[in-house]
Amino acid sequence: MNPDLEKDIEERYRNSFGVVAGYLPENRAALDEWQLGLMQQVADEREKGTELRLSVKNLQDLIDSDGIVRMYVTEMIDQVRPEHKKGIHTIPDLLQALNVITKTAPEYRRNPRDRNFFPMSSLFVYMMMTPAGEAAFRNEDFNDAIRDILKDWCDFLDRPESRTVLTEDENGWLSQAAREQNKLYEFVTDPDEPYWGFRSYNDYFHRQIKDEFRPVAGLGDPKVVVSANDGTLVRYVRGVKRSDNFWIKGQPYSLVNMLDSDDYTDRFIGGDVFQSFLSGADYHRWRAPIDGIVRMPRVVEGLMFSNAETAGWDTTAGTKSQCYQASVNTRGLVFIESKDPKMGMVCVIPIGITEISSITISVKDGQPVEKGQELGYFSYGGSSMCLVFQPGAIDHFTVPQNTGGDDNAGAPIFVNSQIALAR
Repeated sequence: MNPDLEKDIEERYRNSFGVVAGYLPENRAALDEWQLGLMQQVADEREKGTELRLSVKNLQDLIDSDGIVRMYVTEMIDQVRPEHKKGIHTIPDLLQALNVITKTAPEYRRNPRDRNFFPMSSLFVYMMMTPAGEAAFRNEDFNDAIRDILKDWCDFLDRPESRTVLTEDENGWLSQAAREQNKLYEFVTDPDEPYWGFRSYNDYFHRQIKDEFRPVAGLGDPKVVVSANDGTLVRYVRGVKRSDNFWIKGQPYSLVNMLDSDDYTDRFIGGDVFQSFLSGADYHRWRAPIDGIVRMPRVVEGLMFSNAETAGWDTTAGTKSQCYQASVNTRGLVFIESKDPKMGMVCVIPIGITEISSITISVKDGQPVEKGQELGYFSYGGSSMCLVFQPGAIDHFTVPQNTGGDDNAGAPIFVNSQIALAR
């Protein structure tokens, strides 16, 4: 390969947010090695004659029967740049690779340069950014089939068999290095119990934090609005429109698409959106930003591995497209109606990115909640969060705006900490 091209690829890879956020190994060679290792597992499965799981078999049947889907999937594999084509070369390769991943828990790696915590992102990262991949992951039938595979994988991660990686060995999630990286001392654990009391890998992933590490700001003061989650600020925007072209450069917010409802959308026209990103290492439960009554909580099924073309060549597994994803991805909607007419209603929107196959809402319609009370959680993966406020509700945000020109380089935020003051 041309040395200048190799240098450019390496620089772009190292500076990508997928690497910074932990979606992909810091060392690009480690990603290539992982893909080659996955293909060895694929070869072993074929030699043993392992049958495809039902969810993967259903995808195979879709590809066989739907010529448009088969065209997109074939082309997205073929369109991967030669320098990135390390593993998947055919549709059977892809199907068998998905089969392997759905019965495997992600492993920890002590060396940060070699960590590969998001195997679905690592599998799709180059394919999803091709022209055919962008079309494939917006195809409803293909997207539904991938969602079923992710749910199948999530079911495995919910079972005790997934705890094989929850060990104190050097590359286990309970090793000293992993405990320090993930600040496990902040979370509720029982080191005297097997697997430290975790019932599954997902139970470890959405572990509960100790109250003293996330105190609720402004208790008793309704003007103090708190963060719903841990993460980093993507951006906040004021005066948001009811409908906008969310797919264009800059990815403006489009309320009618985000909120998936005409019941409450008009209340938010001209209001504010506050968006943040959760990496895989962040606390993945989310809380109420205000006191109020829960209205119409639900999950909207949407896309998972789709990105905005205007984000450009994105080796981050789609994290540069978070504002676009707020309108199209699988997401939860939890409306909270305040007693204060100036605050009105707030909508909490947890958004799945790539690996996410489960958004669990813990509250019900009509339930009163207090500021800082848990609303739900994400299962394994990275994710995004939007808070939508009615016009005139927020006097000002107290988190510094992300002005660096990179949506993924904002200030850190913590669940239950102050992010805004109401009028």
